[in-house]
Amino acid sequence: MQLGRLILILLSITLLTTSCKRSAPPVAVAENPSSVNGVQIGSSTLPRAKALEDMSWTKLDGFEQKLRDLRGKAVILDFWATYCKPCLEEIPHLMELEKKYGKENLVLVGLHVGGDEDRPKIPEFVERLGIGYTLGVPELALQEFVFAGTKGEIPQTAVFDRRGNMVAKFIGFDPETKSKLDEAVSTAVQSK
Repeated sequence: MQLGRLILILLSITLLTTSCKRSAPPVAVAENPSSVNGVQIGSSTLPRAKALEDMSWTKLDGFEQKLRDLRGKAVILDFWATYCKPCLEEIPHLMELEKKYGKENLVLVGLHVGGDEDRPKIPEFVERLGIGYTLGVPELALQEFVFAGTKGEIPQTAVFDRRGNMVAKFIGFDPETKSKLDEAVSTAVQSK
């Protein structure tokens, strides 16, 4: 009887010491505060899976592109879907910004987050809106970083300066957001 209790105690100790391990620390932490529509959210350190400049998307032609590839230019990453009504309003404005500053100064990338069921609708959507900028699908790490602290609403628009630092992030699109987006893009384009 005592031998059975001793074995049970040893087995319990073994299970407890081998199954309870400390969680791993985050791989990286954001250096800059994150804001949505000009209002800081959460803490200034949001965890991320890898360095922001190494986050990527797969363009619709199948080639991968990273934020680092666009260094030296201001960048807008716009997360959208064909069923998103505010996206229909925002996309023409984003194209106007690209035209205003020129592709040599401002790169616009549309990142589709509508899911597999929405992808077949992309060609008709592109044709209807006259989209001529790069389109792709973001890797999970990039999508999680940009969508951190939000409920996943779209559009979400991230503006980066010429050094690859996030200047601002916006959720939705309305006249106030449009004005703040214009200011953020101007700041990003003027950065050195």
